[in-house]
Amino acid sequence: MNIKLNVLQWISKMSSIPFIDIGANLTDPMYKGIYNGNKKHKEDLENVLERSWENNLKKIIITCGSLDDSIEGLKITSLSDKLFCTVGCHPTRCDEFNKAKSPEAYLNSLTDVIKNNQSKVVAIGECGLDNQRLHFCSKEVQEKYFEMQLKLSEHFNLPLFLHCRDAAPSFIGILKKNADFIKSGGVVHSFDGSLKEAEEIIKLGFYIGINGCSLRTEDNLKTISELPINRIMLETDCPWCEIKQSHPSYSYVKTKFNFVKKEKFVDGFMVKGRNEPSTIIQVLEVLASLKKEDPVSLGNQIYQNTIDLFFKEK
Repeated sequence: MNIKLNVLQWISKMSSIPFIDIGANLTDPMYKGIYNGNKKHKEDLENVLERSWENNLKKIIITCGSLDDSIEGLKITSLSDKLFCTVGCHPTRCDEFNKAKSPEAYLNSLTDVIKNNQSKVVAIGECGLDNQRLHFCSKEVQEKYFEMQLKLSEHFNLPLFLHCRDAAPSFIGILKKNADFIKSGGVVHSFDGSLKEAEEIIKLGFYIGINGCSLRTEDNLKTISELPINRIMLETDCPWCEIKQSHPSYSYVKTKFNFVKKEKFVDGFMVKGRNEPSTIIQVLEVLASLKKEDPVSLGNQIYQNTIDLFFKEK
């Protein structure tokens, strides 16, 4: 009986915390029931969103990584006044600049999308560098069009939504070189680098985005535990980056969700292996345990961090 009471008390406590998921890939085919090109169940994005609002998500930023992705993301934002999106080109897709009529034409198309949807676009991105997947796009191409996109931040006075994988020296170097174009700051999302890298990024005025992939190893946990609270944001990076039972962070998770396999889809249940915004509460639970902070106080601080960067004038 005491265990049940403690669970109910925890649920009541956590239900007071407002959340903003700064990185949700809601354009992914998984939310249409499509996995690896095969249809497994009906489209259920609206159910996913309904669960999100029930679990105290106040806003969700849809991550977009190409021109087409940005157009699709904006269509999804019409489903709710709580939905917003980024506009930009992911480092692994930067060859799209060269495949367009011209790189300038591609950039102009991104510019037009932002200009025509300023109430919904809250950041430039996802852009940055990815040295783990150079088979998709060369380092030289990534760096060239990462720098080109930074000018959009200055033009629209928008923060950056940034990606960095095994590329911190070049990534930080480009940010320093182009400091005049990025006065609105930004966040390095899905961070899994070292504490030294995080400190350099924070020193440049950026925030650090934390999700399940930021919490996969003991080294990750140690790094995250030392980050300043006023420079942290939460995300799911769904449908990926869930906190898995094999991760050391899982032992700190208190809130669990019911799920079914995709082949046995049932309305009202999450799909196993497909992350969604509602699980953001688990990221906070891990972070609160690591930092030995009250989750309500911590959650409110992180919520305010996010408002300050993305929504202060919205």
